[in-house]
Amino acid sequence: MSSAPLIEIRDLRYAHGEREVLRGLNLTVPTGRVVGLLGSSGCGKTTLLRLIGGQAVPAGGHVKVDGQVVHELGDDALYQLRRRMGMMFQAGGLFTDLSVFDNVAYPLREHTDLSEAMIRDLVLMKLHAVGLRGARDLMVDELSGGMSRRVALARATALDPMLIMYDEPFAGLDPISLDVIANIIRRLNDNLGLTSIVVTYDVAEALKIIDYAFFIDNGVVVAEGPVEEIRRSGHPFVHQFVHGEEDGPVRFHYPARELAKDFGLAGTR
Repeated sequence: MSSAPLIEIRDLRYAHGEREVLRGLNLTVPTGRVVGLLGSSGCGKTTLLRLIGGQAVPAGGHVKVDGQVVHELGDDALYQLRRRMGMMFQAGGLFTDLSVFDNVAYPLREHTDLSEAMIRDLVLMKLHAVGLRGARDLMVDELSGGMSRRVALARATALDPMLIMYDEPFAGLDPISLDVIANIIRRLNDNLGLTSIVVTYDVAEALKIIDYAFFIDNGVVVAEGPVEEIRRSGHPFVHQFVHGEEDGPVRFHYPARELAKDFGLAGTR
C-alpha cells in the first residue's frame, strides 16, 4: 500500500448504548484504491461508513479524511467534505417519485449552479457509464434490482467525488447483475481516479475487484492484506470467510445451555 492515505482511522471507538461496536479500530485507506471492509453482519462495517461521513461521532479516537479530523469539523466544513464523497446505499436510496434522469440530476441541481443544458450532458454521461443512458425516462418502479443499483452508482458519481462508499452493493442481486455491479465499481474507480470503500459480507465477489481487504470482528481489524495474501491466508477468521465454512471463529450456534438441559434430559442415560 504505497499510495498516500486518503483516510486514516486511529483507535476508533463507538457504542450503541451499552453495546460497544468498535473497540479501538485502526486502518488506513490509500488514495486511488478499492478497499474492502469484510466481516459478518453486525460487526460495525456500516457504522464505520457513518463515522467516515460524519453522520456519527466517535466515543474515542478519530477518523481523518483528506487530512481533516471529521468529527472536529464545523457544519460548513463538514458539508464541503461530504460534497466530495459519494454513497451507494444498500437499498439504492433512489427517489421513487423521480425518473432515472432526475435521480442522477438531483445532486447537481442541489449542489451546483450549472445550467440545465450542462446538467443534461453530465447526467447522460453518468448514465452511459453504467449502461443506462437509454433508461433515462423510466421511473424507479420500472427498474430491476440490478438497474436500480446502477442508477444509484451513476448518482453517486454525479459530483465527481474523491471517495465513494458502497454499503452491501451485491446484496439481493442475481449472478449476472452482481458481476455487472462489481465490474462497474472497479471501472469507475480506475477511470475516474476515485478511492472506493466496499462494505460487504460477500467475500468471493469482493476479492474479484478490491485491491486490499480489512477483516473486522468484535470491533477491531483482525486481519488485513492484499487480495493474493488474503486468498492464501491461514488466519482462522479469514479462512472461514473466504471458504464459507459453517463453523470457525464465527460460530454457527448462538451461545446456549447444553442441549440435554433444554430438553429436560440432564442426568438421564
